[in-house]
Amino acid sequence: MTLRHHLVIFARAPRLGRVKRRLARDVGALAAWRFHRQTTERLVRRLARDPRWRCVLAVTPEPARWPPGIPRLAQGPGDLGQRMARAMAAQPPGPVVLVGSDIPDLGPAHIARAFRALAGHDAVFGPAEDGGYWLVGVRDRALLNGLFRGVRWSTAHTLADTLANLAGRRIARLDVLDDVDTGSDLERLLSRRPGAPSGGA
Repeated sequence: MTLRHHLVIFARAPRLGRVKRRLARDVGALAAWRFHRQTTERLVRRLARDPRWRCVLAVTPEPARWPPGIPRLAQGPGDLGQRMARAMAAQPPGPVVLVGSDIPDLGPAHIARAFRALAGHDAVFGPAEDGGYWLVGVRDRALLNGLFRGVRWSTAHTLADTLANLAGRRIARLDVLDDVDTGSDLERLLSRRPGAPSGGA
């Protein structure tokens, strides 16, 4: 029997002053809030209805009636790794992939490649330029036990620390994509993709 593929979109509920704080320091809280909301809603529209996988939004602080058209679950307490592992483990049997919600270039083709990679690898990562990653996926849920232990989050060591917990496993890597954390990140995005979310009215 072929197990179904499961995609988790990891996001914060769009609360003014509580999202994209580094970006807000450069562009203001309102523009950062708008960028976060626009980017997440566009991502959900692109990914949630694809028949190749089942999609769920893992949201904090609590599931809200946003955005429509996608099942939601609470991330719950704990650090980032604990919340990610919990959301991935909560899915029905089958390969599971988790992505962040602030990657404007992310599309269905990236998710499809991740699931194809898991057919021949134990885990898959989508690296980010800053040393982190925008996607993580596992074929066997047993790998979630200790996968994120000791990871230095939001640093140049995030991916390397996670990979160290998978020593001896078969790892696949996808394209390097950028998230948007600062005003300069947003400027680069808009120079490359003028129609991308900008945080404007």
